[in-house]
Parts: sequence; C-alpha cells; structure tokens
Amino acid sequence: MTQTVLLTGASGGFGRLIAHTLLDHGHRLIATMRDPGGRGREVAQALAARGATLVAMDVTDDASVDAAMVQATRAAGWPDVVVHNAGTGVHGLQEAFTADDLKRLFDVNVFGVHRLNRALLPSWRERRSGLMVNVSSLLGRVTMPFYGPYNATKWALEALSENYRSELSAFGIEVCVVEPGGYATSFIEHLMHPSDTTRAAGYGPLADAPRQTLRQFEQILAATPSQSPQIVADAIAALIRQPAGQRPFRTVVDTLGMGAAIEPYNRALAELTAGLYANLGIAHMLAPQASPAS
Repeated sequence: MTQTVLLTGASGGFGRLIAHTLLDHGHRLIATMRDPGGRGREVAQALAARGATLVAMDVTDDASVDAAMVQATRAAGWPDVVVHNAGTGVHGLQEAFTADDLKRLFDVNVFGVHRLNRALLPSWRERRSGLMVNVSSLLGRVTMPFYGPYNATKWALEALSENYRSELSAFGIEVCVVEPGGYATSFIEHLMHPSDTTRAAGYGPLADAPRQTLRQFEQILAATPSQSPQIVADAIAALIRQPAGQRPFRTVVDTLGMGAAIEPYNRALAELTAGLYANLGIAHMLAPQASPAS
C-alpha cells in the first residue's frame, strides 16, 4: 500500500539509499535535509526528479522543524510514516570529547527525534494511526571503545523508543527500531572527533588506538561485500510494507556476526519486558490498539 513517508537525513549515509528504495516501492516521499539547495543539492535534485517532496529541515532547531512540517504537509499531506534517519557518529577517546561536543551530538541523535515527534504526534493521535521507525545501531545495545558518546545517544534513543511504544499504543501508533551494524557509507567520512586535542597525550600508546581501529574496521568492511548499506534500506522498506500490528519492534541488520550475537539479547529483553508488563497489568501497552472505527 502506498504511504506518505517523511525521511530525515535524506542526503547522506543511509538516507539516500532509503529515499530511493522507498520511491522504488511506490511510496510518496517527503525527503528532509539541512541544506537541499547547497550541500545536498545533487541528492535533492535527483529525488525531486523522481517525484519526492524536498524540504529543508534542521532537526536541532524547533523553528526549522515547525516550518518544515508546514511546508511538507501543504505539499504532500500528513505523513503516515516517519523514518528518523538523521544522525551523527563519533570516534575517539571519550574523555577528549567536551561537554559541548556531547550537547551537539545529543541534539541531533536524540533531541532531534523527540523534537520532530512532538510536531507529528498530535495529528497521529487524532488520526489514531502512524508508524515511527527509529534508526538506532547495534551500538545502542552494546558499547565499543572509542564510540562512547555515540553509544550514549543510541542507548538513549532505544529508551525513548521503548517508552513511545508503550505510551502511544492506545492510539494505534506503532514504533519500530532498526539496529544496523557498521557500514561503508559517508557516515564514516563525517564522524565527529573530540574537540579537546590535548587529552589524548595522557593515554600514552592508547592515544593512537582510535585511528588504528577505525582503519582496521574500514578494511573489514571493504572485504565484506555482503555488508552492503542497501540491506538497511531494504529492511526499512520491508517494515513499512508489513501490515500494522505484525511488525517486529526491533530489527537487526548486520552480516558481520555482531548482529547474530545481539539477537538473543533482544529476545531476552523482550521476554523480560513482556513479563514485567504482565505482572503490572499493562501488557496491552506493548502492542498498538486498532482504532474503534476500523
């Protein structure tokens, strides 16, 4: 079924692939990016040529989000689906990231999701339908050295998703989390590095470990063609295609082996959560409730 999908971060990383894949599946696409007339012009023009609605949106700015939603809904109507894809990664020694570094990172990866949801959800609650797809990461389930602030934002996004899932279920709104592993995209090129360049000196030989491990990981990706970012776009399209009420809450997308290790963890947490909610008499909050009129 054709749906209207609002996608953030459409100009890079997974975004471009997600956008074109959704168009391939016949969906109406509202593609947002910070600068469709500048840095994102080439991507924006290609998507517009295929019929997408292009909207400038900075998810870190309330006024930008509100203005973008007005423009998007006038052009394409209210979205049925939002895909929260906009995000920034980091790499480096955690201590060397300043508090301002973390504020900037959380503003995109966490507050930006919440900011846009606050603009969307009143309409969705009134309509008693909607699908929220939050692009998290396997690093939102386990921590890895040199990704500390990014780990923190994705763990926070997972918690936001858990709570949105339960608090919105009575309104027929579904929440899904997609957890990709690492992929060779422009995401790596735009990683945030620590602002405090003096702290690494106190780490001795470990100071160069972030650079070395990132190079090794890029070599692993280059040697593993199955770890194609297209499979993330395909997984998101598959979630949107599935009937309401039948979509999994979490979807792992990875071929390097890390995802297989995370799956039992996700199942165990799902069982724990279901048991806890059942004991509290709120098990019904784990699944979206259909509209009485449906």
